[in-house]
Amino acid sequence: MKEMKTEEAVGQVLCHDITQIIKGVTKGPVFRKGHIIQPEDIPVLLSVGKDHIYIWENDETMLHENEAACILRDICMGSHMHGSEVKEGKIELIADCDGVLTIDREHLQAVNALGEMMIASRHGGFMVHTGDTLVGTRIIPLVIKKEKMEQAKNAAGPRPLFHVRPFVMKRVGVVTTGNEVFHGRIQDTFTPVIEEKLAAFDIQMTMHVTLADDQKQITAAIEDMLAQGMDMVVCTGGMSVDPDDQTPLAIKQTGAQLVSYGAPVLPGAMFLLAYARDDRPIIGLPGCVMYAKRTIFDLVLPSLAANVLITPQDLSRLGEGGLCLNCPVCTFPNCGFGK
Repeated sequence: MKEMKTEEAVGQVLCHDITQIIKGVTKGPVFRKGHIIQPEDIPVLLSVGKDHIYIWENDETMLHENEAACILRDICMGSHMHGSEVKEGKIELIADCDGVLTIDREHLQAVNALGEMMIASRHGGFMVHTGDTLVGTRIIPLVIKKEKMEQAKNAAGPRPLFHVRPFVMKRVGVVTTGNEVFHGRIQDTFTPVIEEKLAAFDIQMTMHVTLADDQKQITAAIEDMLAQGMDMVVCTGGMSVDPDDQTPLAIKQTGAQLVSYGAPVLPGAMFLLAYARDDRPIIGLPGCVMYAKRTIFDLVLPSLAANVLITPQDLSRLGEGGLCLNCPVCTFPNCGFGK
């Protein structure tokens, strides 16, 4: 790449797009990379502020921004997404289906720390739709050393940094617990909330039972729902530390692997997550899910619906951003909750 005066560049090959910006009128390329400069192009180049331009010279140790951008795209692009056309060293990744966006955060940070390139994305763990822009990438300089892009490959590791995991969960069983509901002392207002939130992911409540605070009966109901092929079992009520609250013990007695009893999220601190031996989730939802607009359930449901295993580290990470501000007008997920 060599710098030349624009008036002396007739016949030379542009090594990058030349962009024209007129506020309120246009923003786009007037000449593309590879264009051979003609005499009539000189006034146009001068009008967009290009008194000097870069022309292409071969250098086996360097990559043009667009070539490097394709490498960066391949580092990022996983399942169920595609890349946009490369322009000025920039490529975006677009979702090919509805699902949850997963991110290899550790390796994403490692690549961004290298400098001379950038990757910016949506927040992982949330629902995305077909056609949504997921990730934007850019090579910062016009040309970049091949060695630098090899460093990026090594920093990223062997697997793509981003995936869209489609929603696959279809059938859920709900175990409603509580003597007050079982004996008809109060109306069950919890289950309709669960049904509504599941429906947003095209999941049906296929089985439902209401039980008293009896640990053995709750355990048996969970096991029965799993035996009948439910993709997940949701238990409501009985999640605090009162003597009558039997749900956490009932879930443990199924033999499920406990991930966490408690999460750094408000509302939702008393959330319980466990997995059956075949990795089907069993969750215990605290009472706040019944009355609060957004809770821990809204943060974990996208991953659960896509059969993405949730780890203790995933839950502990929610502490930053885990405080819902209970805004008068809720804009979730376009807010800081869970981020």
